[in-house]
Amino acid sequence: MKKIFKILGIVLAILLVIVLVTGWVAHEPLPEGKSGPAADTLAQKMLNALNHDRYQVTRYLEWSFQGGRNTYQWDKVKGVCTVQWSDYEVTLNLTDPSQSKVVKSGKLLTGKDSKKGIEKALAFFNNDSFWLVAPYKVFDEGTTRSIVDLEDGTQGLLVSYTRGGTTPGDSYLWLLNDDGFPYAYKMWVKIIPVGGVEATWDDWLVTQSGAFLPKSHQLGPITLDMGEIKGY
Repeated sequence: MKKIFKILGIVLAILLVIVLVTGWVAHEPLPEGKSGPAADTLAQKMLNALNHDRYQVTRYLEWSFQGGRNTYQWDKVKGVCTVQWSDYEVTLNLTDPSQSKVVKSGKLLTGKDSKKGIEKALAFFNNDSFWLVAPYKVFDEGTTRSIVDLEDGTQGLLVSYTRGGTTPGDSYLWLLNDDGFPYAYKMWVKIIPVGGVEATWDDWLVTQSGAFLPKSHQLGPITLDMGEIKGY
């Protein structure tokens, strides 16, 4: 886990330099929204625009993150994802991570080495899968939804995660077209000390199963590449 936080620290340092030098984004406080049935209706409108029914029947998802640094083959029905990076391959049991299997350079790990590999794979999965399927998680257990009135006269959907994942407490403000289709969100997350950083959700792929999934995201000058995506 120390290596993960070291990598995140380097990324955050680069991000802060970009912010300070370019003035890319100024800190924004977390907006206040209005929760209730109208917020849930707006969330459902976004899901409908994204063919949520087709995502629900998508059993297998495959993708990679940042030039293939991490690769994933996820069986949603079994709740198992094969996570690969460097010389590791982890068969990650998402229901009971302790039952996962860790292989390094062809050797099955046990004990503390296995536990560390599972923790790392789970942290990678939580982050990298969110960049793939975040719109479909707006009704996850532990989420709250509210409507935020924006300066341009439109309404955004603020989704907060009170538990689950690696960093519970994060919030995302979805920016939507008139038909409910998302084109970006703003983030208030623990690993980024600047609130309101915007990431695009406008480079979409329609998978074999009919669900919409993003091919990439843009965070100012930073591009997050989701690799070759498959959904079937």
